[in-house]
Amino acid sequence: MLDPWAIKLVDSPLKACAQILKKRDIKPDQVTIAGFGIGLLAFFTLWMNGYKIALFFIILNRIMDGLDGALARLTTRTDAGGFLDICLDFIFYSSVVAGFALSDPQNNALAAALLLLGFVGTGTSFLAFAVMARKHDLKNMVYPHKALYYMGGLTEGTETIIFFVIFCVFPDHFYFFAFLFAFLCLITTITRVLSGYATLKEVANNKGKMVFK
Repeated sequence: MLDPWAIKLVDSPLKACAQILKKRDIKPDQVTIAGFGIGLLAFFTLWMNGYKIALFFIILNRIMDGLDGALARLTTRTDAGGFLDICLDFIFYSSVVAGFALSDPQNNALAAALLLLGFVGTGTSFLAFAVMARKHDLKNMVYPHKALYYMGGLTEGTETIIFFVIFCVFPDHFYFFAFLFAFLCLITTITRVLSGYATLKEVANNKGKMVFK
């Protein structure tokens, strides 16, 4: 929901940093992998209850996630790079929640499990529709620079970052905010499934009409 606004806000700084990396012949995939490695540090730090340090790693991971895309647009965008980026993103998101579950299993495990279920719903609906959108050559003009069809919703990347920050700042209340975020993910999943199904039905109907003309 907030991603279009956030993208406009960070676009210029990311482009400036990407220009520096381009001059040093650093590749987008290298930034993607390095960012993922930093994200894994957040997982282990959360496990050891180092919430403030983990927050630093989380923010740095997200900066590098935006930076690899900016660099790819300045150099060469590839399907392989887009695939790698989205796979590592989803693993990173899940690892943060797993880190909180391991940091305090007695209080956090149930909320973390429900939030991971929410992530499965949002991620599955997102990726499944992206596959179908590519098959039918559908375009999303709101996110034209994305490697995959970027299906919006109530909980997108920006909202995920906001909740991760809240988790780290208020770790003793993780269970409450995780339940809340899981509920918002459920709403996102439902709206994506309904919207995606309706869109693909409309595409099929329109193609059928064209065949019989």
